[in-house]
Amino acid sequence: MIPVARTLPAAALATRLAFLAAGFVMACWAPLIPFAKDQVGAGEGTFGLLLLCLGLGSIVAMPVTGYISARMGARPMILLGGYGLVLLLPMLVLAPSVLVLGVALAFFGAALGTIDVAMNVHAAEVETRAQRPMMSGFHAMWSVGGILGAGGVTGLLWAGASPLMAAAVGSTLALAMMIVATPRFLRAAGGAPPKLALPRGMVLLLAVLAAICFLVEGAVLDWGALLIVAQDLLEPTTAGIGYMLFSVAMTVARLTGDRIVAALGQRAVLIVGGLIAISGIGLTLVPGMVGVALLGFVLIGLGCANLVPVVFSLAARQPDMAPGLAVAAVTTTGYAGILLGPALVGFVAEASSLAMAFGALAILMLAFPLTARLIAR
Repeated sequence: MIPVARTLPAAALATRLAFLAAGFVMACWAPLIPFAKDQVGAGEGTFGLLLLCLGLGSIVAMPVTGYISARMGARPMILLGGYGLVLLLPMLVLAPSVLVLGVALAFFGAALGTIDVAMNVHAAEVETRAQRPMMSGFHAMWSVGGILGAGGVTGLLWAGASPLMAAAVGSTLALAMMIVATPRFLRAAGGAPPKLALPRGMVLLLAVLAAICFLVEGAVLDWGALLIVAQDLLEPTTAGIGYMLFSVAMTVARLTGDRIVAALGQRAVLIVGGLIAISGIGLTLVPGMVGVALLGFVLIGLGCANLVPVVFSLAARQPDMAPGLAVAAVTTTGYAGILLGPALVGFVAEASSLAMAFGALAILMLAFPLTARLIAR
């Protein structure tokens, strides 16, 4: 039997590579979206429904992955999702029709949902065995992968590469990451099948918190630039700088997050992180001050960065459900927040204003400091 001390560094490396590969492939898809849309000749409404196929595929796959991971271990599901992403990315730009692209996106979403749940289950197992905070560092690799994937594919397209060539390069790099990671994942001997159940107790609360945080992240992505324009702070051509600052701040905070959690504890991170994010949202609403608003986006990224990693760590250790099922519930609910949140922000903005909608997000974020003593030691 291989000693745990020898397997943990390899398992930690594999986990980082899984997060890196998943974030990388997902981000590779973003610059390819206009080309896929033109390839099938879809209108705006039709393509919106096609993108919904991706989200539905993820949501269907997540609970199934949680059950199988709880029964057989996370490794086989990480491999299924990771290699599935590698295979499916080029197919998204090759699809000849709306129907084929819809099916491909559904499977792509299923692969993404599968690796998302399974790698978080694996990350929680590695963190538990190591007996020290590691989850923020794992999630940081997703953010790094996102920056590298979007930037790399954009650079290739700018240099004259075809969409298929750019997708193939992205898949090849992700394949290399998965090949290195594959033999290093922890193996599970299996056990009694866990009982399927709806989220309850602590898991339900953690799932709601994940949904709130993902809702805020989705709102910054989809509505942040529009908020800057609506506040007459910047022109539309430069308004995207808010999300860029948010993303960089989140990545930096996650790279240092494990040390922060170790030093302050999970409860303090939930309280302080929530308050920082609330302060950031407030600063984005200050009229007529560009620097203050952009600082607000930085603070939102810093505040939100380590909230979700802490929530996942707590979900894997709560006593109410099997860790795999709990992580799946939290991931699925959080993903629902990403899918539905921006639409809810739009409805509130339509009824009042975009500034009021962001103010409502700040109120929702109060859930983190208010519940921190209940969910974290």
